[in-house]
Amino acid sequence: MELNEVHIDILKEVGNIGAGNAATSLSDMLSKRIEMNVPEVSLLNYNDIIESIGGAENVVVGVLICFEGDIEGVILFLLKKEFVHLILNTLLGTELKSFEEISDLELSALSEISNIMVSSYVNAISSLTDMKIQVMVPSLNIDMSGALLDAVTAEFSEAASKVVFIKEKYYCQNEMVYSYMLLLPDKQSLKIIMKKFGMDI
Repeated sequence: MELNEVHIDILKEVGNIGAGNAATSLSDMLSKRIEMNVPEVSLLNYNDIIESIGGAENVVVGVLICFEGDIEGVILFLLKKEFVHLILNTLLGTELKSFEEISDLELSALSEISNIMVSSYVNAISSLTDMKIQVMVPSLNIDMSGALLDAVTAEFSEAASKVVFIKEKYYCQNEMVYSYMLLLPDKQSLKIIMKKFGMDI
């Protein structure tokens, strides 16, 4: 499936709007002013993604969320330790020194926040395209980024070789943190999204 510059611009616009909604949801949940740079939205292969998030051995939180309805696919939400620490410290008052020490309560809080952020992102896509999209229960894992991406590749083999990669930079008081989101619609769903914008693939 070949995507030209116009197709990629459409995906970038969808990514920008979705990321803005997710940032608003995060600000509401943490009851803190969250500022966000314009997100970097690009179409990357898996090797480029791994390099962008710090290498295959970098340990991150990965939240995998499937969506279905008028379109189907998966979203992989990746959080580095600094982002996780900000969330847990704000919500629970806990210090995250290492992922090995994370508690079940902290995992539950992370899963819930990730679900709300991704849901707000999907809702933006739904409103923008006038489609009904339902988000499934999230699956959370802590592992090296390479292992998480390999697992997604193996399970969702119909996804395109390149995926929509969204890098978001947040500012909260004196802290700067990043989150990363991978949007993997199946091929038919990608065609449907483009058709909503008057484009064919």
